[in-house]
Amino acid sequence: MNLRSRLAAVKVQSRGLSRLERAQLCCGLAKQLEKAGEYEAASEALEEFWPEGDGMPKIEGLDEATKAEVLLRVGALSGWLGSARQKPGGQESAKNLITQSVEILEGLAHPKQIAEALADLALCYWREGALDEARLHLDSALSRLDNQHSDLKAVILIRACMVEVRARRLNEALRFCEEAAPLVEQSKDEALKGAFHNGFGLVFRTLSDADPREDYLDRALIEYAAASFHFEQAGHTRFQGCVDINLGFLFYTLGRFAEAHQYLDRARHSLLEIDDHVHLAQANDTKARTLLAEGRLQEAQRFARSAVNTLKKGDEQALLAEALTTYGTVVARLGNHLRSKELLEEAIRVAETVGDLEGAGRARLSIIEELTGQTSPIELASIYEFALELLQESQDPSAGKRLISGARTVIDTLIAVERERNSEAIQPSWEGFSFKKEMLRMEASLIERGLRDSGGSVTRAARLLGFKYHQSLIALINSRHQELLKTRSSVRKRRHHIVSQSGKFKRKVIRKSSDRSSSQIAILHVEDDQQLAKLVDEMLATEECHIEVCADGYSALEKLTGNGQYDVLIVDNEIPGLSGLELVQRARNITRRRRTPIVMLSASDCETEAWGAGVDEFLKKPEQMGQLPAAVDRLVRERRERKD
Repeated sequence: MNLRSRLAAVKVQSRGLSRLERAQLCCGLAKQLEKAGEYEAASEALEEFWPEGDGMPKIEGLDEATKAEVLLRVGALSGWLGSARQKPGGQESAKNLITQSVEILEGLAHPKQIAEALADLALCYWREGALDEARLHLDSALSRLDNQHSDLKAVILIRACMVEVRARRLNEALRFCEEAAPLVEQSKDEALKGAFHNGFGLVFRTLSDADPREDYLDRALIEYAAASFHFEQAGHTRFQGCVDINLGFLFYTLGRFAEAHQYLDRARHSLLEIDDHVHLAQANDTKARTLLAEGRLQEAQRFARSAVNTLKKGDEQALLAEALTTYGTVVARLGNHLRSKELLEEAIRVAETVGDLEGAGRARLSIIEELTGQTSPIELASIYEFALELLQESQDPSAGKRLISGARTVIDTLIAVERERNSEAIQPSWEGFSFKKEMLRMEASLIERGLRDSGGSVTRAARLLGFKYHQSLIALINSRHQELLKTRSSVRKRRHHIVSQSGKFKRKVIRKSSDRSSSQIAILHVEDDQQLAKLVDEMLATEECHIEVCADGYSALEKLTGNGQYDVLIVDNEIPGLSGLELVQRARNITRRRRTPIVMLSASDCETEAWGAGVDEFLKKPEQMGQLPAAVDRLVRERRERKD
């Protein structure tokens, strides 16, 4: 009988039992379901005592030991569900419930149950990135166990290994794995074996980051294969998806990108089916890194942004810091240096807040690696000094390599500045002197300084340099100082401006004539809110735009199956008839609409589903509506460039 069938059987079986007996029976089943990754079913098993699936359980009338067990089960489930759903405050709620369980168990002197509760409490801290607190609770849990509780001891050692892997203390991680190995060997628990091999694989994969020894990589592959086998035997779909993410990351580091995408896409598919947001975000982050390595920057940006948006909703701040670092790196390569610096500085703040000092150090190194040309030499030196302080004790082999490379970058930058100062101090020989060349050199030096101090923004640099219009500075760079183009933020090439600035409009769109010139941009806007439709109309109002509005999904589908020509489709999700997601899926099945750019502009929390349905851009309303003109402009331009 599988666990789901047993859940139904337990509901029937519990009818003739007392409340105390029902609580004990339900807790036992919930624990098994939780172990198998069936968190929703485990919550259902506890429905009598936790009817809302949130907050404090109903423990009135139970004895102290059963109260503690109910609190522990509900607390552990709150942590798992809070992580999977990326629910804000989920880990804090879980910690409060488990702590109450520990307090009761301390009074009852139940060391095994206390150790189990402390291990679950440590897991909550680990998810948040509070690694020191996680270590303390795991150490306390181990101290309460004797040799009779081998499976529980193995669980605690595996979790200790995971803490040290995230902290990049790989010697300690290996030690915990080796201590757990004989306990796992004698266990019959398939899920425990899977977790052990997955953790061991992570250690060897992390070791291979900086030293890609063949034996490390082979061992990592062997361990991941074993983990996948044991999770399959345990029926643990969720953790099989996690192994696929780890395999995807491993193949990404090896440069075997096709295989990386294969595993990551499989992981994303399985995790979407079980609605596991946190691991889906990890898959998206790894997907973004792989695409970045391939130079597919626009796609990388999409996945990196999705990972960050998901992780911002929950409590897993260490993962968020990593995702922000990936996103910042992608944006830097796309040339948006100001936004990149904002993202990397946010990654530093997030990592430092939760005590993930190595994560903060890695984000600082990313600024040095990606934004050297947009950062002043003094600031670069300061950033490096902080990174060195945070990473000098790291056992992560890649950290040392990056520190050496970063030091070289900072030194080269400082030497270049010093040489420039010295050259200015030396009286030049009049032989071969050119006043024009010297003026150009000084002009280039001042412009470069202005661009550095403004983070690559030409507009800000123009203000610093005293230009009335930033176009004057652009003209100087393009005509006289093209070597400085790499120092400025990327230029967005435009064929036609849909709107120069949101909020300033030249002309209202004229809709009465059905004829439109070939240069016009035809937009189909599907929105049932007239005020919002009018606002979008105003935002995109130029003589180059022709906008049609549909108030429901079926009317829009009728237009899309007709002969009308549309350059862009803008869709809300919550519309009468067909939903926006359904409309997007239908549109992608219409041959002539498969490549039509689609923007979903919605207040619904459906970004992941929207990307899956096939949108080209997702904007949250109302807060991201200001980005709509730029998004439409970019999508139209990219489509026309493909046609050309």
